[in-house]
Amino acid sequence: MKSSVEQLDPTRVKISVDVPYAELKPSVDEAYKTIGAQVTVPGFRQGKVPAQIIDQRIGRPAVIQEAVNNGLDGFYRDAVEENDLKPMGQPEVEISEVPGLDGTEDGDLTFTVEVDVRPEITLPAYDSISVEVDPIEVTEEDVDAELEQLRTRFGTLSSVDRPAAKDDFVTLDLVATIDGEEIDTASDISYQVGAGTMLEGMDEALDGLSAEETTTFETTFAGGEHAGETGSVSITLSAVKVRELPEADDDFAQLASEFDTIAELREDLREQAGKQKETDQGEQARDKVLESLTETLDVPVPEKIVADEVERHLESESRVDDDEHRKEVTEETERNLRTQFILDAISEAEEVEVTQPELIEYLISASQQYGMNPNEFAQMLDNSGQVNALVGEVTRRKALAAALAGAIVKDTNGNVIDMEEFTSPPEDEAPEDAEGSESVVVTDAEVDDKN
Repeated sequence: MKSSVEQLDPTRVKISVDVPYAELKPSVDEAYKTIGAQVTVPGFRQGKVPAQIIDQRIGRPAVIQEAVNNGLDGFYRDAVEENDLKPMGQPEVEISEVPGLDGTEDGDLTFTVEVDVRPEITLPAYDSISVEVDPIEVTEEDVDAELEQLRTRFGTLSSVDRPAAKDDFVTLDLVATIDGEEIDTASDISYQVGAGTMLEGMDEALDGLSAEETTTFETTFAGGEHAGETGSVSITLSAVKVRELPEADDDFAQLASEFDTIAELREDLREQAGKQKETDQGEQARDKVLESLTETLDVPVPEKIVADEVERHLESESRVDDDEHRKEVTEETERNLRTQFILDAISEAEEVEVTQPELIEYLISASQQYGMNPNEFAQMLDNSGQVNALVGEVTRRKALAAALAGAIVKDTNGNVIDMEEFTSPPEDEAPEDAEGSESVVVTDAEVDDKN
């Protein structure tokens, strides 16, 4: 087999392939066996029909077509490997010559394939990347904020006889309609006024509303089958409550922690705030290094893959005709692809590999975000064929960590920040799952298969 590659643009190639009949013949022989097992010819046992009879009954062109269909993918993959290509998306194949149709064993199977490929990226030296981050400074206000969060966890809700105001907690019933037709109802909903997590216009409607009162407001629905449509929502308030916080004293310290005094508790909260600021600083550095790479490197993206992904996204939202949103989704898709290409290039250059403990650690973290048991989450990913995507995500995170480890990171005070602790891989041991039950089932073989 001979193949050659023509670069159509930075992210698309045309592969020309010539396969001698001798290399196609195993597929032809297999095609005769397959067809012979499917046809019934008097005087011959099924599966034992001679090739000449099949040619007479079915036709030689049908056999050759079967052989080409079965062998084409293998020849394409051989050409991809021979030319060290990294294809993406669905290839477009055009066959120009098919040998053996006249019964001879001469000529070549000739075809071309157009396919999108990953662009070639020349990475900069990591120490040429310099970013600036916020310094770690734990203030009394930070400690107060940590203490306030802790007090909130131990707070209690009490009913009040007054109109609802921002930050109050309310219990309400809701009826949504479009053009007078009811589309949804819900009862005994608990909501904090001002949270902004439900319907647009709801916070304004609740402000000043008292228990047993009803009001109606107009809104644009953001999700479900009526996403983007405008309708009316009627809400009836049944209770207004405020959160009462415990006093921040020694009694509270003993209730909420292992410490005897509020002073000891505050000191521990100061340390926690400092650790959180270290994490925030590392994440800020990581994001800025990635931003520097994407801004510095001129990485082309495949137009067809972008267009297909944008169309799929807009169809899922029923917003195909929203030109402004199409532009936003296109820009986001292009940005995500560029980021992926850069991190994949770093991963290849650094020969990044994902270990089982790293995969399990990420899986547990992701499962917690979805509120699922890690084992059930792992099973869901496996059933939906998403394990490759999970491994890819972990690989890219490690690739970015490699770039961050080599970059120069300073805070705004001019101090050089050591990113070693933030970029160090986890210890080589499998963590327990979030509920302390059996460890997540992911085998070494599964990890190796995905790398």
